[in-house]
Amino acid sequence: MVLIGCIGFMMNVLDARPRQILVDTDLDIDDIFALFYLLKQSRSEFDLQAITINANGWSDAGHAINHLYDILFMMNRDDIPVGVGGEGGISPNGTIMPEVGGYLPIIDQGMSTEGGCRYRQAIPLGLRGRLDINTNYGLRKWFLPKGRRKYIPLKQASVQQVMKDAISSGPITVFLMGTHTNFALFLMTNPHLKRNVEHIYAMGGAIRSTCSNVSDPSQPAACANIGNLFPQDSNPYAEFNIFGDPFAAYEVLHSGIPVTLVPLDATRTIPVDKNFFQAFERRRDTYEAQYCFQSLKMVRDTWFSDDFHENYCMWDSFMVGVAISQMRIQQNLEVENAFAEMEYMNITVVTSNKPYGVSDGSNPFFDGLPIPKFRLRDNGVHSGHVQMGMRDPFCEAESKGTCQDGYTEEVTGPEAVRVLVATKAKPSQDTKSSLNKEFYESFLNVLNNPEQSGRFNITTQFPHYEEIVLKPDSDMRSTGKPVVFDMDMSAGDFLSLLYLLKVPREIIDLKGIIASSTGWATAATVDIVYDVLHMMGRDDIPVGLGDAFAHGQTDPTFPAIGDCKYRKAIPQGSGGFLDADSLYGLSHDLPSSPRRYTAENLMRFGAPRNTDHPEFRQPLAVDVWKSVVKSLDPAAKITILSNGPLTNLASIIHLKNSSSVIQDIYVVGGHVGDGNERGNLFTVPSNKFAEFNMFLDPLAAKAVFTSGLNITLIPLRFILGEILGAVTLASNISHLNRTFEFKPLKILADGDESKIGEIIIDEKQGIPVKILGSINEDAYYEHFAEVLGNERQSAVLESYGELQRADTELQAGLTVVMREISNLLPLEFGLILFSLCLHMMVCIRTRQQ
Repeated sequence: MVLIGCIGFMMNVLDARPRQILVDTDLDIDDIFALFYLLKQSRSEFDLQAITINANGWSDAGHAINHLYDILFMMNRDDIPVGVGGEGGISPNGTIMPEVGGYLPIIDQGMSTEGGCRYRQAIPLGLRGRLDINTNYGLRKWFLPKGRRKYIPLKQASVQQVMKDAISSGPITVFLMGTHTNFALFLMTNPHLKRNVEHIYAMGGAIRSTCSNVSDPSQPAACANIGNLFPQDSNPYAEFNIFGDPFAAYEVLHSGIPVTLVPLDATRTIPVDKNFFQAFERRRDTYEAQYCFQSLKMVRDTWFSDDFHENYCMWDSFMVGVAISQMRIQQNLEVENAFAEMEYMNITVVTSNKPYGVSDGSNPFFDGLPIPKFRLRDNGVHSGHVQMGMRDPFCEAESKGTCQDGYTEEVTGPEAVRVLVATKAKPSQDTKSSLNKEFYESFLNVLNNPEQSGRFNITTQFPHYEEIVLKPDSDMRSTGKPVVFDMDMSAGDFLSLLYLLKVPREIIDLKGIIASSTGWATAATVDIVYDVLHMMGRDDIPVGLGDAFAHGQTDPTFPAIGDCKYRKAIPQGSGGFLDADSLYGLSHDLPSSPRRYTAENLMRFGAPRNTDHPEFRQPLAVDVWKSVVKSLDPAAKITILSNGPLTNLASIIHLKNSSSVIQDIYVVGGHVGDGNERGNLFTVPSNKFAEFNMFLDPLAAKAVFTSGLNITLIPLRFILGEILGAVTLASNISHLNRTFEFKPLKILADGDESKIGEIIIDEKQGIPVKILGSINEDAYYEHFAEVLGNERQSAVLESYGELQRADTELQAGLTVVMREISNLLPLEFGLILFSLCLHMMVCIRTRQQ
């Protein structure tokens, strides 16, 4: 009896322990709602142990990581480890190396982090897509406090490291809020740790048609579309999270670990209806509730149609609510799920299309391999055609039907896995409530609970900080050369920008910046441009965003999405987008500009409706170009410096009368060799002679070089060429000993990948182009250092770290945060700017080695 009593006592102790939870998220807006809902639960009951970022979904790693750090800082949860990325790969024989970062679906994962977008191209790049998610529609910098943690190159914990640490520590439950790549890789490489995973809860998939929920069930097209991809003519079955990596979802589902799934079948029954939206607007008692509502309102205000309240659902937050209620059932705290009707179903995940066993070049698991990768079964369920993109001819062919990649299909037989599925949101138990779903009330109650709430937002973190627009002295009239800087926001481009801002305005008058997102950084990195300009006291310089896609890459009928034929060559991890989007970890320390990207917009610019503050609309590249042209003095002309793909420039020269106001164009990039020197396109081994800027948009490069304008080319052969382009444009210094030559050049813009972007000398069809031939490199470096070290036109603000310390001192009446340029000592400026430049140079050199 004593022994039985002890055992019973120990079981009660075990049941009383908080449930340990690991979350894997792509940090979409609904994921943020879900995270707050989970963070607000009592830690004695549910304890969030770790978070990993899924980097092949709706957000990009370099933005998502700092966004998440600041959310956790606001919620006083800096104790939660966060993992992102990793540089490992998968060999052709299927060997999974340590620290695979999950940037690519498993089927396309090679030995590095660059690769295509067969599934991810379903997600828009710009508006209502990754641009808006990365910035949270512009609210992230406006609202969240700046925390102590940030992404740091070479020091950031990887996804697999954080997962392994959390799962190794004991029994844990896993929440999947995006594609399943990260967790599938973990299970494939750590099968011995499966026993530590008690349960998997996932939002994703679409199992049954929800015909009965549409307003007109007689419409067969509406009834046929089970999934939520758009456009749906190639795959009407899949849902985004599962479609992002169907093979990973299959591995998770078939892992033997119990799974509870919350598919579209259930989430479509709990949309953000008008009553819930209005109730949320009235109940914003905590910082997290305010942030979530403002985010939701921006989504509504920018929604592409008038059916927001019918079609925007509580996807991941509802999944977390269902999961928490289900876990309470397991602890005998609840009898049935409080929020959803549940049903067991036998399902699988479709990873390829019939007929199986036919090699057509679409399936890297089998095509060209003597032994299928991961020893998959010939003629098995993974051996058919794998969807190649949203415009895959196989998927659109009438004779073969549509593709089903990512479909969570009900099946029988050996492929069937018994899964607990949420089928429908439960109605509210309070019949008098205006909120007709039980989870609506729970969500609002939890987010507005004063317990475990956010400590402050950015304005209450720094109560003495004011957003001030900084401009040069209005009495200083520039007589310098009017310049527009076309940058792709790589680290080298920011060095060039600092140089242009430091050159006396009697020499260079930087009129505007057009930022390209077809190069080495994503569109949301435009916020770093704003912050650098603010630091330098140049909030007067307009910044415009260029096209999201290279020429010829947009979807013909749905231009929000497109292919990544060229951009796939850029690494997504270290040395690529991860580092560029965070300015190698330095962006977090820059002073925050009052200007930032926002999704605010006007109907006259094509928006579905006017938002609350359309004056904050993000200008486009063409908007900035037109405003600069309008501001010119009579007979004045513009010089353009282009430091990235020529996407923006090609679009501008096709505008009416643009060519007549362009004086010169300086293009940094291209490789003009003798046939022995290689280009720098190291991620495309078959292409020996192209350079990245030309390869990333070859059609745009061809358009620019054949435009008849005066072009000076700064080719690949020079180290830190981005800076050299700015120096060549700005300086006429004799001791630089520059030499130029004219050669007839031709851009190869079509054909085989091994030739695209190559510049050849063609005496018959080539266009004469002025090329920088040589320069005194020592003199060039000395000149660059001299300009940056000059106290003229220096930074007027200190870094965020200084701001944080100064605000603390200000409360004691000791100092002032914002300083005029006259009060900023040259030594202080030198330390700020030199550390910025030196850090980026060291990181760049480290990556190259």
